[in-house]
Amino acid sequence: MRSKFWHGFADMHVVKDAEIIIRSAEGVWLEAIDGRRYLDATAALWYCAVGYGRREIADAVADQLTRLAAYSSFGAYTTEPTVKLAERLAALAPMDDAVVFLGSGGSDAVDTAGKLARRYWDVQGRPEKRVIVSREHGYHGMHAFGTSLAGIPVNKAGYGGELIDEVVHVGVSDTETLGALFERRGHEIAAFIGEPVVGAGGVYPPEPSYWTEVQRLCRDHDVLLIADEVITGFGRTGAMWGSQRYAIEPDMVTFAKVVTSGYQPLGGVLVGKRISEPFWGGSEPGPTFVHGYTYSGHAAACAGAMANLDIIEGEGLVGRVAATEPVFDVAVRRLESAALVGEIRTVGLTAAVAIAPEPLAGDPALPAKVVAAALRHGVATRVLRGHALQISPAFTITQDEMEVLVDGLGAALEDVAGGS
Repeated sequence: MRSKFWHGFADMHVVKDAEIIIRSAEGVWLEAIDGRRYLDATAALWYCAVGYGRREIADAVADQLTRLAAYSSFGAYTTEPTVKLAERLAALAPMDDAVVFLGSGGSDAVDTAGKLARRYWDVQGRPEKRVIVSREHGYHGMHAFGTSLAGIPVNKAGYGGELIDEVVHVGVSDTETLGALFERRGHEIAAFIGEPVVGAGGVYPPEPSYWTEVQRLCRDHDVLLIADEVITGFGRTGAMWGSQRYAIEPDMVTFAKVVTSGYQPLGGVLVGKRISEPFWGGSEPGPTFVHGYTYSGHAAACAGAMANLDIIEGEGLVGRVAATEPVFDVAVRRLESAALVGEIRTVGLTAAVAIAPEPLAGDPALPAKVVAAALRHGVATRVLRGHALQISPAFTITQDEMEVLVDGLGAALEDVAGGS
């Protein structure tokens, strides 16, 4: 029977007859309704850090659902798990005295940060500072702000230009152009947003001096710095935050994904004191950030996040990623000699295995063919920006499972190179 479900980022002409319907999962393993098992190379969309089937999280969510599933956080209302999670996230934040704005995911977080950056300057009496700068290859979700900020052209094609005005893009590592832009237009630039490690755009770790120079430019030109940590937050780079690994001092941090390991939809923004002060300081009525979502601070989602963070901290999973990083790098680089492979980029427990430019130019469908072949070899992965395979498994993956993952991808590459 043909599906009635419209998949994201999918050619439904093909997918409606070729769905892979997952029935259950445990650890890093998925089971489809036909009984086939797949090693999940991507932790779904980067997020299932603690692995599937964690009863602790399910129980925490179920307990909260039976008492109070959710309540509006507009005005003075909120719930107990919402307040507890905000306190915990503020304590973990890579900036002092942070406050927390919650939504339902990373796209919500980016829209919130973009609007808050502009509202902050408006309250400061500088409404002309509206421009937001982002990077080539950057991915910032698929709401209006995120679509406009994206540095992946195909994600914006067909929507009639920029959905959000006054967005400027610079090269992924190009601080020279960024500096020239700030010199010319710094008086109207509200914020710079970037991922500590470019994720969905192809897994590009930063050049050694990149973030140091970006921070200097932001300070010199009074531009807010937003670290998009939707992928890198909560341990994927081997530090709690990518900002900590790369010594970034952000004004805001967007987060989602690993905050709940995907057990509930949740995301938000960590907001530093500079930005929160005009909206929080003092006890008299003052400027308001007129923004929010129906499920901001959703009680059951917050309960799930608390249980997930208990696992991450209790099992030392951030340290495990740091310790596993060199082992993971060696395992993935076994594919450097595989057919069709060009550059391999790794950081933390994340990698991109790029198809070499020459074969890719001859057949742009090669990455998708390798993904399909990998499924036949029991590995579930996906294509990044049309040229690379994503590897970003759960933090709990074992060394033996890494070898199974790499063997499966290697076999898939050989199949496609050989025309089978």
